[in-house]
Amino acid sequence: MARLRTSTATSAGGIVVRHESGRPWLVVGSRRRERDGRTWTLPKGTPNPGETREETAIREVEEETGLRVRIRGPLDSIEYTFVQSGTRIHKTVHYFLMDPIGGDLADHDHEFAEVRWIPFEAAATMLTFETERELVARAARRLESPQPIAGTASAEAAS
Repeated sequence: MARLRTSTATSAGGIVVRHESGRPWLVVGSRRRERDGRTWTLPKGTPNPGETREETAIREVEEETGLRVRIRGPLDSIEYTFVQSGTRIHKTVHYFLMDPIGGDLADHDHEFAEVRWIPFEAAATMLTFETERELVARAARRLESPQPIAGTASAEAAS
């Protein structure tokens, strides 16, 4: 049996949050894929050459959701491995907590078939991937905390 080549990949994305009736809501998108049908996931994507993680996260979230966003602070990164075209890829995705500052979900790009706001508690059953469900649960706990979210986009860019 031939050994798979290995590679690494990095992406960045965000959890966009708004409050409605005193409850936090977040944006999720649906992709249609041959191998696993319809998946619900957080917006994220691959950096362009020379982009910082923060710039990538903002651009990708804006393209995929149609919303204009700003970073409130960093969240955890998630890691996973998958096989594509004979290569085992170890991927790290860096996430940021974000606020919507404009735009419209109707303006999302082709990467998502559908984009919608859901209450945080719905993410536990709606999001396809366990790593993303766990990330949203951690973000929800941080939002409930009386302490401010550590870090800002400018502080992260300076480090």
